[in-house]
Amino acid sequence: MPQEAAASASAVAIETRTIDMVPAHERHGRPSSQFTLWFGANMQITAVVDGALAVVFGAEALTAVAGLLIGNILGGVVMALHAAQGPRLGLPQMISSRVQFGVKGAALPLVLVILMYVGFAATGTVLSGQAINLLLGFSAPAVGIALFGALTALVAIVGYRLIHLMGRISTLFGILGFSYLAWQLLHQYDLAQLIGQRPFSWTSFLTAVALAAGWQLTYAPYVADYSRYLPRATPAAATFWATWSGSVISSQLAMSFGALVAAAGGDFVRNQVGFLGELAGPLALLIYLVIVTGKLTVNCLNAYSGFMTVLTTVSAYDGRRSFSPAARVAYIVGFVLVTVLVALLASDHFLATFKNFVLLLLMVFVPWSAVNLVDYYLVSREKVDIPALYDSRGRYGAYNGVALSSYVLGIVVQIPFINQAMYEGALAKAMDGADVSWLVSLVITSLVYYPLARKTMRVPPRMIYPHESVDAGR
Repeated sequence: MPQEAAASASAVAIETRTIDMVPAHERHGRPSSQFTLWFGANMQITAVVDGALAVVFGAEALTAVAGLLIGNILGGVVMALHAAQGPRLGLPQMISSRVQFGVKGAALPLVLVILMYVGFAATGTVLSGQAINLLLGFSAPAVGIALFGALTALVAIVGYRLIHLMGRISTLFGILGFSYLAWQLLHQYDLAQLIGQRPFSWTSFLTAVALAAGWQLTYAPYVADYSRYLPRATPAAATFWATWSGSVISSQLAMSFGALVAAAGGDFVRNQVGFLGELAGPLALLIYLVIVTGKLTVNCLNAYSGFMTVLTTVSAYDGRRSFSPAARVAYIVGFVLVTVLVALLASDHFLATFKNFVLLLLMVFVPWSAVNLVDYYLVSREKVDIPALYDSRGRYGAYNGVALSSYVLGIVVQIPFINQAMYEGALAKAMDGADVSWLVSLVITSLVYYPLARKTMRVPPRMIYPHESVDAGR
């Protein structure tokens, strides 16, 4: 109990760790914290939008719900496998990519991850800015966007403990708020008539699967950032199931609600925040607060992991293993300013832009995830030389051609199967527009990388932590 009280009291103490390993004496918490964090991060309006997209772009409501469920389950498995690495390594997620890609070679997926963080943070800032304006009575879009950006920067600067506290708060707010919205939807619309409005289509079903899987997989590059402080002895299974259940359950609830809202019609497609306010009726202001709280949680994840990914990229070339508190604050503020600027410039055509953005991310992160998980669980078998992750002349080298070529191949093999606004592949056309590119990439990347990595990876004889020495086995 005294330790729990001390942990609660330090929730607002500013974190000092960046990309360095969390030592054993600083580890704390239980796997249950992963459940509330990921439940709160997904029980929010952008997940509702993601579910609505499945209907907006062709699926019947029940078909959309079923496809979203399969996508969430499958994508959630991959995402939670990454989370289980956190307690074992004590490292931010993307630092561990240096095992596979090399200290400098990891910059390729890192740059794409940074773009993801900026994109998700900007879209979340657009919606949250609208909710803040409606909540406080402002009319200029820039006001709500700027206020939300400031809140995001503040929580991200305080760091890990406060972010987890926000997860618990948004879990409670999300359950109460969306339960009320679901009750309102049930009483204002005849949901029975929303079922079977369109014939079943494999194309729209697979689009729903891809939207949900893509949603889960975009967490993969940073999920271990929020489990890395758990004690090293935390069972991997406990971390996995807490993360998986929190993320999948809340995502499915929010997306199913979104699919029904889109099927009901109304003004949701044009004005997502305003529609939910009208649906809430007399409790509209409270629903706007729920929207802001949920988006603040997930936007802080983007800002917090975004700055660490930038630092990981920078450190690959200057050799630093940690950064000062002042540099930490400066990078967070700079990242948030960029996302606010993007939000101000890209607030139009939100739904179509967001759909293409999610599917594009799915294309570039599936092969990264395949390489990382195959190596960690099947090749390296959870044995990592942590000091070597910061030395381009060490065990993992500067570049790993096997991982980089497997990753690029994993992107290229998707091209014939892609069905997006900017391009439709020949095989996607032959399958009546069905997009299974992410599944093809997951399988082929894994099958190609595994045998090559088994022959070429220099796996240490055991896990090597800082201040330990062992024969390099090179």
